[in-house]
Amino acid sequence: MEKLIFDAHAHYDDEKFNDDRDDVIASLPEKGVFAIVNNGVDIETSLKSIELAEKYPHFYAAVGVHPESVPDMDISKADEYILEIEKLLSHKKVVAIGETGLDYYWDIPKPEQHIIFEKQLILSNDTKIPIIIHDREAHGDVMEYLKKYRPFGLLHCYSGSVEMLREVFRYGRMSISLGGTVTFKNARVPVEVAKEVPIDRLLLETDAPYLAPVPMRGKRCDSSLIIHTAKRIAEIRGMDVNDLLKYTKENACRLYGIDY
Repeated sequence: MEKLIFDAHAHYDDEKFNDDRDDVIASLPEKGVFAIVNNGVDIETSLKSIELAEKYPHFYAAVGVHPESVPDMDISKADEYILEIEKLLSHKKVVAIGETGLDYYWDIPKPEQHIIFEKQLILSNDTKIPIIIHDREAHGDVMEYLKKYRPFGLLHCYSGSVEMLREVFRYGRMSISLGGTVTFKNARVPVEVAKEVPIDRLLLETDAPYLAPVPMRGKRCDSSLIIHTAKRIAEIRGMDVNDLLKYTKENACRLYGIDY
């Protein structure tokens, strides 16, 4: 089987894979998966992402601090966390900083979120390594940072409007990734976004083990299920699914600096 699936954002270090992680990961290439970028959410999971990337040739790592990790941090030591992330960037299988960003869904102190997010934006610009941004119910503030720093990277599991999408492309060198939500029954805005995004800025993701697409919704997600998301987006855009997979694979390789 031709390997056309590039999962731009996943979490295979998650406990939901504890029982069969190696079997699942090893089986993915024979299901058409070319590559996966596994994202850290703190130092520990960033190291786990690197460990997986060292073990599997089709795995790559992103290292960073997620806003949900902020409550477990001593924010006065933020510079120390960033220094640890910076050290990990020299690893040959590390292709991005992330995931980081802002999350206003949970009750997490916003000032602390902003501190650690902004420092990772600066690190990304300084090192010229792409950044993977999480934006949950924080569109306005995320856009302010995109305008200020004009970063190069990925807005993962994009949840904004078409109008915001146009602003994203105006104020940065960002791409977006879409996942299983575009297949959901009432997915009006994701469908509009899937139709509007320029093909050279579109990536596909799972956010595995979460957000499995229809017809697997509610079950544990893995990278092979991207085919369902790809079929739906291809239908929305009126194009062949294999062509869509080729474009999104090339886009991901270009973003992450991976040969294809």
